[in-house]
Amino acid sequence: MGFDDIVNKGKEIFEDAKDKVEDGFEAVKDKAEEVFGSDKVEEVSDQVLDAAAGAAKKVAPDEYDAKIDAARDQVDGAIGQ
Repeated sequence: MGFDDIVNKGKEIFEDAKDKVEDGFEAVKDKAEEVFGSDKVEEVSDQVLDAAAGAAKKVAPDEYDAKIDAARDQVDGAIGQ
């Protein structure tokens, strides 16, 4: 086996490993999009935002309720579906 054969075999091994890593990354990315884009995540984030808005309304004067709701909706829009 000559030097060129060794280099070519190294390149082949590198390309195989690179393809496997790319495939694995793609699978993880797809799963993350599936999990984080799910209805369950949306439901939980809504519950957390509703609880936070409710707590803020309890301690803030009633005149701030509309602003609290607007802030809650803005955050929900940024993280929700």
